[in-house]
Amino acid sequence: MIRDVYVIGVGMHPFGAPIVSAADMGFVAGVAALEDAGIAFPEVGALYNGYLGSGLTTGVAMAKDLGLTGLPVNHVENASATGSSAFREAVQAVAGGGCEVAMAIGFDDMNKMSGLGGSGPRVEGVILPAAYFAMWAVRRMHDKGTTIETFAKLAAKNWNHARTNPYAQRQADHEVTVEEVLAATMIAYPHTSKMACASGAGGAAAVVASGEYVERLGAGSRAVKVIASQQQSERYTDGHVFLGAVIGPSEMTQTTAAAAYEEAGLGPGDLSLVQVHDAFPIEELMYYELLGICPEGEGDRLISEGATSLGGRIPFSTDGGLTARGHPGGPTGLAQIHETVTQLRGEAGGRQVEGASVGLAHMCGAGSVCVIHILRRP
Repeated sequence: MIRDVYVIGVGMHPFGAPIVSAADMGFVAGVAALEDAGIAFPEVGALYNGYLGSGLTTGVAMAKDLGLTGLPVNHVENASATGSSAFREAVQAVAGGGCEVAMAIGFDDMNKMSGLGGSGPRVEGVILPAAYFAMWAVRRMHDKGTTIETFAKLAAKNWNHARTNPYAQRQADHEVTVEEVLAATMIAYPHTSKMACASGAGGAAAVVASGEYVERLGAGSRAVKVIASQQQSERYTDGHVFLGAVIGPSEMTQTTAAAAYEEAGLGPGDLSLVQVHDAFPIEELMYYELLGICPEGEGDRLISEGATSLGGRIPFSTDGGLTARGHPGGPTGLAQIHETVTQLRGEAGGRQVEGASVGLAHMCGAGSVCVIHILRRP
């Protein structure tokens, strides 16, 4: 990045069953982010809307509700990584000097979407994502000896993290147990319904600004610095075949993470908390290793030790992740930014990570794209 960029405002509309349109949820999240930043919409120099299932002009129409200011409005779409990509566009607009303040808003209602899209014959149109992740999980069980109980413990962790998140789609009124997760309806072995991500509706937003603007605003005590913003797609290798469970080969997360660590000038050992694309527990388990949190094959140990739970060494999915906070599509990556900023400000309440100073947000999208951001507290 050319110049420093800070997150000065975040906002969300609760995830879950929609009572208003997806765009209205995005509007609510956008207004909340502006209020959190302490600025008005005319201060925003560029707007990036991330959504999958709404009409072509929905984002522009929603921007008109925020204000007729003449700013450039762009629609970003990158499957599950849509919100993360919109956030990156906003970061790059400020970093490159295009504007002092930029905004990213994500919104969607997964119940009104169909298919993964694309053109031509594609196996993704025949095999559902749940089946891909199930095959990935069974392969892990064969290769590393991972048990279904390990997957259940990981899912229960995320359900319990979401219990104190007012924006989460799944908020259990009791501590969810491993036995409860295992007893749920089987979706695609070894994953039960309580291991599958919650697919609903919601909105999330973030406002970013230059260091100079933050200084003029007097917001330095709450502004969270973006110290890395990286995005990559699938790379060709000799004998290349499509191996990733919908979201591309595992190598893609490794290379994107390496680039992010280099840009940030730190390593996985410096992270306080992590948010990942955890549509099913096999993903989070694999990302422990692919992000360098532990050596290959040792992710199961982190779960058994409670290292990735709140109170552990490196909490993952502190807001419940895709499993319990929910995965509406467009706003998912921005919900990760919301949670990371909230944690780094020390405002996460009952799910607060003590002494949180650096957070990583990771999202993958169908079609093989990976986006990673690393944020640091004031």
